[in-house]
Amino acid sequence: MNVTELCFLTATELQRLLRDREVSARELTEVHLAQIDRVNPRLNAIITLLADQALEQASAADESLLRGHQLGPLHGLPVAHKDMVETKGIRTTFGSPIFRDHVPDQDALIIERLKAAGAITIGKTNTPEFGAGSQTYNEVFGETLNPYDLAKTCGGSSGGAAVALACGMIPIADGGDFGGSLRNPASFCNVVGFRPSPGRVPSWPTEAAWFPLQVQGPMARTVEDIALMLSAIAGPDSRSPIAITEPADLFTQPLERDFRGVQLAWSRDFGQIPVDPLVTEVLEARRPIFESLGCEILDETPDFSDADEIFKTWRAWQMELNFRDLLETHREAIKETIIWNAQEGKKLTGPQLARVELKRTQLYHQVRRFMERCEFMIFPVSQVPPFAVQDRYVTEINGEKMHTYIDWMKSCYFVSVTGLPAISVPCGFTPDGLPVGIQIVGRHHDDFGVLQLAFAFQQATEFWKKRPGIAC
Repeated sequence: MNVTELCFLTATELQRLLRDREVSARELTEVHLAQIDRVNPRLNAIITLLADQALEQASAADESLLRGHQLGPLHGLPVAHKDMVETKGIRTTFGSPIFRDHVPDQDALIIERLKAAGAITIGKTNTPEFGAGSQTYNEVFGETLNPYDLAKTCGGSSGGAAVALACGMIPIADGGDFGGSLRNPASFCNVVGFRPSPGRVPSWPTEAAWFPLQVQGPMARTVEDIALMLSAIAGPDSRSPIAITEPADLFTQPLERDFRGVQLAWSRDFGQIPVDPLVTEVLEARRPIFESLGCEILDETPDFSDADEIFKTWRAWQMELNFRDLLETHREAIKETIIWNAQEGKKLTGPQLARVELKRTQLYHQVRRFMERCEFMIFPVSQVPPFAVQDRYVTEINGEKMHTYIDWMKSCYFVSVTGLPAISVPCGFTPDGLPVGIQIVGRHHDDFGVLQLAFAFQQATEFWKKRPGIAC
């Protein structure tokens, strides 16, 4: 097996090879470092590389195996961490010039769990400034390019992670999702991004421990690898008051399931938002796949008319919370979209938040009742295919003007406000060869059910196997 083939094996396959001693952790790290060296300079996905440290960790992992120590579920697998996540002793810039040389003195909870599971930290992945906006560029490291077309964006904010996965630089990656940051780049790069239920992967540190819109989660090339990663990073922790108490071994169960008679709600556009016909064409072509699995498809959707106001209000609240101090001290070094969003938060009043929270509660119960009949909902992940990398955000779809830098992401953030688990799975390609993902949304806390349907779709389509030419 050549180096490239080894880099494109799934994490699940690599896990077996490592445990059976058919490949060592050091060998695996070396081939992934070689792939990074070959491909990354043209794409800018991994922006802090830790080659020597990774090789030392890999050698230690091999020694543990030889000594018969108990191995974690991610033993010996290379991983790169989003540059929004604190990593002890490793530069973490948040994509901001303000933190260009910032080195945290602690690991985030998700990093603790990845390390404890035996993963080998190989580097940090690029992100937009402070993760704001679904287009990966910043003033510290520049743009990350889409491997399927270097003139296009990879999405964001977990864009560097998606590109690194798509090109075989790493088999697994972590990311975060507020308004689509795990799902959108996965759709744009032909990989899998899973937004778990709030609390499924506990978040720490955070200034808003009870806040359910911002989550952390896994990215990989296959659904099985998403489940493998969740078996390491899910589960309760006292530092997160909204942590789900189910143990992580839930995700070690088989993903196979009979979907005959299961009802799905199918919507091209949430009943109200513009979606590029190129995206719609790809999704509609896959509808027969769900029918072949035995699913009953209903052309219905809940009423999401209040979702836009709910999301934008709570996002503004969170932006003001996160950036109130930096706006006082480093305003000139912060991009305009963040300043605008934080200022919108500063304008909010108590009665406004009360009304929006009432609407969020009403939306949750409306969707809950809807899903008593339909076990899953199927939507577009992104309203557009990957767009020109020099465009900082989409300003128009089908002739309809986008008034803010996040308006084009409604297909993701409408789902965020429901608190439901959602996944982006490779669904096909536009005539120009650009990836398109499909979004599967499950019932409250049914993260495993979402993975099961995503796995069945993946097995029937196998679009994940198509690699970008630059990485081959």
